[in-house]
Amino acid sequence: MRTMIKKTFHARRLPNHGAQSGWTALLPPRTPQPALDANINSDVVIIGAGFAGLAAAVRLADLDPKLSVVVIDADVVGNGASGRNSGFLIDLPHDIASGNFGVDAAAKNRSEILVARTAIQHYARMAQEHGWDKDIFDPSGKYSVAMTEAGTEHLALYSSQLQSMGESHKLLDVAEIEDLTGTRSFRSGLFTPGAVMVQPAAMVRAIADLFQEPVRLFEQTPALSIETSSTGCTVKTPKGRVSAAGVVLATNGHAESFGFGSGELLHVFTYASLTEPFMPSTLGGSRKWGATPAAPMGTTIRRINEADGDRLLIRSRYTYNPNIEASPGSMKRACALHDRKFADRFPDHRHLKMQYRWAGAMALTRNSVPLFGQLEEGIYAACACNGIGGTKATSAGIAIAELLVGHRSPLGEIFSAFDKPQTLPPRPLTDVGARLNLAYREWHAGRE
Repeated sequence: MRTMIKKTFHARRLPNHGAQSGWTALLPPRTPQPALDANINSDVVIIGAGFAGLAAAVRLADLDPKLSVVVIDADVVGNGASGRNSGFLIDLPHDIASGNFGVDAAAKNRSEILVARTAIQHYARMAQEHGWDKDIFDPSGKYSVAMTEAGTEHLALYSSQLQSMGESHKLLDVAEIEDLTGTRSFRSGLFTPGAVMVQPAAMVRAIADLFQEPVRLFEQTPALSIETSSTGCTVKTPKGRVSAAGVVLATNGHAESFGFGSGELLHVFTYASLTEPFMPSTLGGSRKWGATPAAPMGTTIRRINEADGDRLLIRSRYTYNPNIEASPGSMKRACALHDRKFADRFPDHRHLKMQYRWAGAMALTRNSVPLFGQLEEGIYAACACNGIGGTKATSAGIAIAELLVGHRSPLGEIFSAFDKPQTLPPRPLTDVGARLNLAYREWHAGRE
């Protein structure tokens, strides 16, 4: 009989999300599930109740309804990165126009689309089963918008690649994009119908509140350590322990806090601002839409409507934060950029104040692959969404659940075929290189 060496992985840090996101602030109060205060047993314990962790729990329950699953989260559901993104579930690759047109590129595009659409189908099924309204899950499609002639050229190139792939879409001229947005600032746009707009904090809350035995959720329950031994794994929390056969890390960049992915993960924050409400009649166009920029690292915009009026969300700026916290200085500079970007796009509404401002963490790898699969005996990861958390993190959660129970699927084959994350250069070089790379890409995006 093989003797397994006992190992303990201590959390070197706990998540610090910073200012509350506007998405959470707009929701009614919710009573979180109680924190764990006892020693319990489970078949699987999932650390992290965001896109990946919740998807893993749902998929495990689908595949084996008798499997006991415990989900723990250091905060309350919706306060983490999943409740802080822009709320786009995008079904198509961002950069198909920038790649080559060979067989390898086509296969890569097909795999990316399958990953994204598996996540969208996962949420679409839940929306139908549980009667989510369009304020939570809206299969409305999305737009890409261009501020410059270079952006318009990029959208045209992207359109030609979509056409070669047989993907439905529509180019919009300056008049059509003005009819949509109510502003004359954009030169062109492109519509793709397969994307979904969500209220991300509301959606993850809705999923978490569905759990029933044998799936249990404990909020405000940080994992302090993970111990492996011949009898399984034990996750220690401040007031209790969970003993399980397997542990799933669905913590994105915080996998590194336990020592996993060290020297492989880049911790990047992006920033968002949400205006105060305004009278819908003061801005023409559609009252509900979302648009990503024509250029990578540009500015994302959404218009949403609430009971007290409409609001505009703007997301821009990326910073490298190896301590997985957004500094006050980074937040201040991002807010100033948001104000300039907003005024450039909506000059007639530049008087609107930003009521909510927040940051959200991403984990990237050098070769844009997830930290996925078995890391140690009994410890598995569905981490490193590479900036597309809504779909990639969700599908990683689904795939890790399938791996745990031995279920085979095309999605699982894609995740199992990913290379391992590449090692980054030593810290001083990585720090300098990451910051220079982000600064260059933002400069290259220009007005977009």
